[in-house]
Amino acid sequence: MAVLLHRLGRSAYRHRKLMLGIWLVVLAALITCAGVFGGKLDDRFTVPGTESQRALDTLGRTLPEASGAGAQIVFTAPEGHHITEAPYKAAIAGTEAVVAKAPQVKAVMGPDLSGAVSADRSTAIVQVQYSVQRAEVRPSSLDVIERAAEAAEKSGLRTSVGGSAYGSNGVHIGPSEIIGVAVAVLVLVVTFGSLLAAGMSLLPALLGVAVGLAGLFALTPAVSISSTAVTLALMLGLAVGIDYILFILTRHRQQLARGTDPQESIALANGTAGSAVVFAGSTVIIALAALSVIGIPFLTVMGLGAAGAVLVAVLAAITLLPALAGFAGTRLTPKPGSKEARRATDPDGSAGRATLGARWVRTVVAKPLLTVLAVAGILVALALPVADLRLALPDNASAPVTATERKAYDTVDDKFGPGFNGPLLVLTETDKGSGAHAGAQAAQQLRDLKGVKAVLPPVPTRDAAQTVIQVIPETGPDSARTDRLVRDIRAAAPDIRDTTGATVAVTGTTAVNIDVSTRLSDSLLPFMAIVVGLSLILLTVVFRSLVVPLKAAVGFLLSVAASLGLVVALFQWGWLADTLGLAHTGPVVSFLPIILIGVLFGLAMDYEVFLVSGMREEWVHTGVARGSVIDGARHSVRVVTAAALIMFTVFAGFFPLDDALIKPIAFALAVGVAIDAFAVRLTLVPAVLALAGRHTWWLPAWLDRVLPDLDVEGTRLQKAPQVQHKEPERAS
Repeated sequence: MAVLLHRLGRSAYRHRKLMLGIWLVVLAALITCAGVFGGKLDDRFTVPGTESQRALDTLGRTLPEASGAGAQIVFTAPEGHHITEAPYKAAIAGTEAVVAKAPQVKAVMGPDLSGAVSADRSTAIVQVQYSVQRAEVRPSSLDVIERAAEAAEKSGLRTSVGGSAYGSNGVHIGPSEIIGVAVAVLVLVVTFGSLLAAGMSLLPALLGVAVGLAGLFALTPAVSISSTAVTLALMLGLAVGIDYILFILTRHRQQLARGTDPQESIALANGTAGSAVVFAGSTVIIALAALSVIGIPFLTVMGLGAAGAVLVAVLAAITLLPALAGFAGTRLTPKPGSKEARRATDPDGSAGRATLGARWVRTVVAKPLLTVLAVAGILVALALPVADLRLALPDNASAPVTATERKAYDTVDDKFGPGFNGPLLVLTETDKGSGAHAGAQAAQQLRDLKGVKAVLPPVPTRDAAQTVIQVIPETGPDSARTDRLVRDIRAAAPDIRDTTGATVAVTGTTAVNIDVSTRLSDSLLPFMAIVVGLSLILLTVVFRSLVVPLKAAVGFLLSVAASLGLVVALFQWGWLADTLGLAHTGPVVSFLPIILIGVLFGLAMDYEVFLVSGMREEWVHTGVARGSVIDGARHSVRVVTAAALIMFTVFAGFFPLDDALIKPIAFALAVGVAIDAFAVRLTLVPAVLALAGRHTWWLPAWLDRVLPDLDVEGTRLQKAPQVQHKEPERAS
């Protein structure tokens, strides 16, 4: 691999104009395709093969208005008045008439038909039903409903609009993300001591992100791509793009400071640091692509989209960076006498004061057992809240308190009960006899179940053998009791069939979301086993050791557990919720743990490779166990610290977004990177390897012969003829 990447870097340097041109042409072509053929983003949650999805698909054919998205217009009378008073009834009726003519609206049901009037007669609900899913509801249709609701306020009513037609707002880049990138630039300037080098790190990363996002948008006509998938691809593409380029560029500048020819320097950097980048990027891609085995299309697209963004970031690092380095030539060389130049020419620090990284590593390994116990104890304490982890998909309760859908949700919860915000649909179907009669009997049995607040009369579909029954739970859509009610209805299905002759299936938005969360919960441990097993295999191959992969796997598990513990404490328990401006606390986003595991696995392997490869090089040269840990780590501490800070600031820049899906994911990734880089890789790893001593690098001889040699450190480059016969070329 190292020899191949060396040739690639050398070729990109020599043909820099062609390489840059290829990237720009690809970007222009993708932007054109996205502009001409690009479709809409699709935020539907579907779970193929589940009862709720099968029933929903059936309703899509026999009663489209029941399977589509719904909106609620909530009317509240002034204090001291009743919503049933004549002026307010007239205003509501007028609103119904206007809304019925709105685009895509299939049916409108006012309080006179549905009886949706609160017990104190202060509030009423108008139900608006679409025949299409939320992702297909046009903003113009919602605008008509919102304007009609505002018009009703002239009569003195207070109104708000909500329902399942509202949801995640998707991608919107704002000041916080720009600040995150600005902080990343500042870190790069401090790390390199050069604006040119900082810009050289940022430019290819941004170009790679642009190519990745344009590619996603260009695929929208053929593939259902969600707004969350685009945001995750943006976060990951930007973060890993800067980090990967940082690793290669740091090695390039060190070699330039030692007098290496620019062309040969970037080729060597591509062959050594670039090999580690390809390995680290591959682990991220594999982990993200593995999300497709769970069988949820939304998550599959999210994982593959993010994996594609990481792939583009790797390609930009090993092809575009060498080309841009060709344009810069010797101008990337650290100035003589600068800290960068001194670090490159005096790596042991013998001529001057030891670096902060070197002092930190010495402190850590001075009392390794104490360090291990302290760090492990802190991480285990942070992980304790995971025992109370509950998973669910967010609803309008997670929207900002100023949003109309949040106001509608809170009013319905207060005046009607939380279950009205997440009704269940029960589809009944009989093989013979009257579907209406069987549906009425089934409704009666459903009323007797624990946790049911109300059961509405059955509604016939276009199929005479079917009816749809709306069941109102006593609890909200994200409550564990609602989950239990869905299970109870399914458990009662055989008895209902025996009594009524009708099969029953629970569906609707709430049931689909519960099934999504259940499948994700069931997939969590198998997915974790796959990721941990993969890390053990990959690191054993790379480092020819048993201790290193075992230690890395345990450290990774501690990082994930501690990160999830902090997520539970903040987003589920509500610790510091007011301080951090959280609109709502409750169950954790159901796919967050799997996303965190997949992403953090790749990043952990990233830092592990860059940190431990230096230790292995020292061990091979010196054979001194503890000395190789100290000397090998201190060369990588600075670049790993800079990479982690950049990754942290990029992820943290997405935390202020008022998006119930993105906010917790951004928080989890930010704290996960910080914990894994600083607590595990830069503290726990050196301490454990110092404790293990010479046993760190032990591998059974038979296993050493069987395993392939990936040569991530690039040792074969010393024997490659193309390294020895370079062709110096003046930079343009």
